[in-house]
Amino acid sequence: MEGIKKNKNVKIFPIYKAISWDLLFFYTVLFLFLVQVKGISAADVLLAESTYPIFKFIFLMPLTVLIEKIGKRKSLIFANFINAVSVIFFMLGFNLFYIVIAQFFSAIAFDIKGIAETNMLYDSLPKDEKRGSSFSKIDGKGGAWYYYLDAISSVLAGFLYVLNPYIPLALALIICLVSVFISYKFEETETVKNENISNRRYIKDLKASFKYMFQSDRLKYLLIFGAIFSGLLGTLVTLRSGVLEELNVPEQYFGIIFATLGLLSGISSKNQNKFHNRFRNKTLGTLAIPTALSCMLIGLTVALKLPYEITLIVIVLLYTVQFIVKGPFYTLIRRYLNNFTNSSLRNKISSCYNLIESLARSLITLFSSFLLRYTSSAGTMCIIGCVLTIVFVLLLDKMRNKVGLKPEEYKKSEIEFLELK
Repeated sequence: MEGIKKNKNVKIFPIYKAISWDLLFFYTVLFLFLVQVKGISAADVLLAESTYPIFKFIFLMPLTVLIEKIGKRKSLIFANFINAVSVIFFMLGFNLFYIVIAQFFSAIAFDIKGIAETNMLYDSLPKDEKRGSSFSKIDGKGGAWYYYLDAISSVLAGFLYVLNPYIPLALALIICLVSVFISYKFEETETVKNENISNRRYIKDLKASFKYMFQSDRLKYLLIFGAIFSGLLGTLVTLRSGVLEELNVPEQYFGIIFATLGLLSGISSKNQNKFHNRFRNKTLGTLAIPTALSCMLIGLTVALKLPYEITLIVIVLLYTVQFIVKGPFYTLIRRYLNNFTNSSLRNKISSCYNLIESLARSLITLFSSFLLRYTSSAGTMCIIGCVLTIVFVLLLDKMRNKVGLKPEEYKKSEIEFLELK
């Protein structure tokens, strides 16, 4: 019976991820919607966006307790419903306050999804030596399907936005409700915690687990590096749209550009195992450094004031680098963090990662919002790229002999802790 439940989850997961990993029809036009329809400045859009990771940071531990108490299946049902609520606030909001409320609900939804989704899949896979590669293959397939759907929805969103700016957001809302339905199809495979366990006791145990995680050099650097890079990718979603708007790219072309780039993310996501096998312990550096450098080059390209066509071509080519990189990153970082762990520890590692990622994204977004009040989106991207290139180089130097090693090359005490904790 347990095996049937797990097989069902494995079959459903790629479909679920394709529909529910992130909002379809949404991000391509969100920046335009807030600036043009709601009349919010670009700097304030990023300021509101900076509250999203702050809310994630604040509510992460209570939501981790919730997941442990009610299980991953019910948590995902709840999260996708709350995601729908956030879209409603984006649609109906009249000012910055409503957008912050929308970010509040979005943070709750993605806090839960960030912990429960990949762990639902990992818990459903056989506990053998192929578990990591199986996880990457299935998760990567779902990610690739999402990027393909995102490409189609991006094209449609651009043209539908011209007809009526509310149509793409209404479609995003419908997709959220579909995600709620798909979540019902999952089966709980792990024992749900006793309802009588006190929140205070669990949070105390969670804090102790976080402390122990940072005694592992491997986990510590993976958590920090992955969180900073993920924070950068999150901030770039708004900055990329800002650069295109500054270049006066027509709204309907936003969808075509991001759709094409989304297809590349889908292809790279599906082939993330090839990235891992090709670069091994250099994979994270190979993904992060080109992304940071592309940010610098985007700022320099716009500053040179080249002919419009040349500027746009160069910008799109640099965006291409960013989209190819982000495809495999989200699956690979989860794979690396989940290595040598059991189900209980995976929940805590996911919580810890989301906590640090929220903090990193908040700092990067707040810094970007501050810069946008004095410079353009391209200039902001250039400065962020310069700073993070230095940060990544320093971190990679520290990680050289601590991350990406073969199991027998790690300290015995570290592997035992990760496996048994």
